[in-house]
Amino acid sequence: IILLASSVYSWALIFEKYRMFKKINESTKKFEDKFWKSKSAEGFSKTLPVKSEDPMTLIFQSAMNELVKTRSKSSVVQSARVERILEISTDNQIKDIEKHFTFLATIGSTAPFIGLFGTVWGIMNSFQSIAISRNTSLAIVAPGIAEALFATALGLLAAIPAVVAYNKFNSDSKRYISRIDNFSKRFLSIM
Repeated sequence: IILLASSVYSWALIFEKYRMFKKINESTKKFEDKFWKSKSAEGFSKTLPVKSEDPMTLIFQSAMNELVKTRSKSSVVQSARVERILEISTDNQIKDIEKHFTFLATIGSTAPFIGLFGTVWGIMNSFQSIAISRNTSLAIVAPGIAEALFATALGLLAAIPAVVAYNKFNSDSKRYISRIDNFSKRFLSIM
């Protein structure tokens, strides 16, 4: 039951993360295209929607808010504060993007062992059945061994997709973080 529940939850996370990465990659591409075509960052920020789910848009909006708030400060102070806000906003967005990655990694690494534990338990029960009945026929042992092997299969069924998804989403996350870092550096140099 634990393995089935883990597998179902893993698949739900896999579909949710797949949709999320597809969505943020599209929205970030649109944001970057519009940003680099705009004449001024401040003018561009006024055209953005108040509520956005795009991480790069949210990072940019927080940096622009800080930039506007610190206009009266020296350029060194203003630049340092905007850079700090960019780092904080980036960290917050990365946390949201990478939420539940550890669950996938945990299922990927523990599910085979849970399945193996079920296998060992089933084989022990089969040997106990032999001892109790004092009969070594296959009919006595087969149900327990079949149940034991089913536990192994469930462990692999939960683990394999979780490991593949974790590796893919971890790679997607690193690419997206690199994209955010590049944008932040270019934005700071423009500022």
